[in-house]
Amino acid sequence: MTENKVIPDPNHPLLPLARAYTDYFTPTVVGLENLPVSGPALVIGNHSSIYWAPEVWITFMAMLEHRPDEPSYGVAHDILLRAPVLGDSLRQFGVIAASRESAAKGLKDGGAVMVYPGGDWEACRPWTDRGKIDFADRKGFIRLALELGVPVIPAVANGGHDSIFVLSRGERTAKLLQLDKLLRAKVFPYTLGLPFGVAPILPQIPLPASVTVSFLPALDWSTEPGDPDDANLIDGYYARTVETMQTELDRLRAETPNPVVAGLKKHAAGLPGPLKGLADLL
Repeated sequence: MTENKVIPDPNHPLLPLARAYTDYFTPTVVGLENLPVSGPALVIGNHSSIYWAPEVWITFMAMLEHRPDEPSYGVAHDILLRAPVLGDSLRQFGVIAASRESAAKGLKDGGAVMVYPGGDWEACRPWTDRGKIDFADRKGFIRLALELGVPVIPAVANGGHDSIFVLSRGERTAKLLQLDKLLRAKVFPYTLGLPFGVAPILPQIPLPASVTVSFLPALDWSTEPGDPDDANLIDGYYARTVETMQTELDRLRAETPNPVVAGLKKHAAGLPGPLKGLADLL
């Protein structure tokens, strides 16, 4: 066991705040039975909607509820973990640094560790690519899983990237500002929304898109022995992983092609009295 083992307190003050936040996105979680109730597992997801990222909280809270007596970890940028008060609170909640070392420690503790291989590159992809899995050719999660012999559980999310209109990743601006050296960031996204109109990186109000997270069965390659130093093998596993997750995202988008309308209908259906009728108008 390592010193970072944390089982979040069910009465942690972040939990009601997180639930109130995710309720705005009227979440649906399916396939949770595919996540082991105990033991290590690497949960990989597709990242969306820049800093809002509702899929992160929805996925992580589902993990906590499914594994109440086992450790579950989510990863976050060092900037958040170094913030006064917030950083300590996040650590108590099971959030660890977004690094290979921290993820390995969490898995060795028998924890379920949630990671987003696409990182800020995927989270800041243009709105027109909202239906695309984009891990930016990052394959470290495959090597880690093979080295430690842990199952890899995809958690595919749909809807989050419909809530924010990302116009561009802003790669040139990021390079000009040398953000890769300062913050390990290659993006400086430009968005369209309220209250700032067209703006760089400022927090626009997200639309109430309905978010669905689908936990898939463990990827077959992750339940078999494999050489983490075999580049051709890793490339093949990466292609199969992205294909599997893209197929599920395509299915979810066919099921809910307009998550914003779906979210508005769900919110309207929860209104009192005759106001519920607004749901039928959407």
